[in-house]
Amino acid sequence: MKRLALVLGLLWALLAESPSRAATPVLVDRAVARFWAPDTGGVHSPHFLYERVLAFEARLEALADPSHQAESEPYRERHLSDALERHIAETVLSNLHIDPEPREEELVLQTRAARARLVDRVGGEQALFDAALAEGIGERDQLEILRRQARASIYLDRMVAPMLDPSAAELRNLHRTRHNPFRDLPFERVEPGLRRWYVAERLKAAVQTFYQNARSRITLTLLADLPGQRARE
Repeated sequence: MKRLALVLGLLWALLAESPSRAATPVLVDRAVARFWAPDTGGVHSPHFLYERVLAFEARLEALADPSHQAESEPYRERHLSDALERHIAETVLSNLHIDPEPREEELVLQTRAARARLVDRVGGEQALFDAALAEGIGERDQLEILRRQARASIYLDRMVAPMLDPSAAELRNLHRTRHNPFRDLPFERVEPGLRRWYVAERLKAAVQTFYQNARSRITLTLLADLPGQRARE
């Protein structure tokens, strides 16, 4: 009886709280854009882009931008624009038919590879962790982003041009040029990092080209102010 009385007392205390406090809404997330394309089912199959994810991806673009040094703002409008275009392009690519359809083992392998390239691109594990923490992005959210990138990369590699597995000879030729961040180090020491960098650069260029070619077929509707609209150039 004493335990029951204690439980009832706690319930009564909770119910007795001021209505204004109990009814205060908390914004967890919101959709800021809706887009669709004929390639992904048309108007009846829209995709939504949420504020937290877009802000996180804009942070990643800023971290990968050597010219961005402003500590007072995590990203600028150009980073938001790049993140928006990349998200849309990768979403469309990841929904296109791949022949043959990739096995789950291949998707897992390319998801891991996508994460390794991302860690390199943003400057390390800590930078990725901090960006995710700042925008409330959990492991499940990151996995969805990486799976999307993995499937998009498989499509580009299989249906457009091979780019996920450059040969050693190709990498050696690249290493001899001045247009890579590993040129001053021995090839044998930097080959894994050089490979990830080269694949990342090729995928980035392919995604950008795809978006420019497909943008006339993509219908984009903004549903709210974008987070980057509060970050001025």
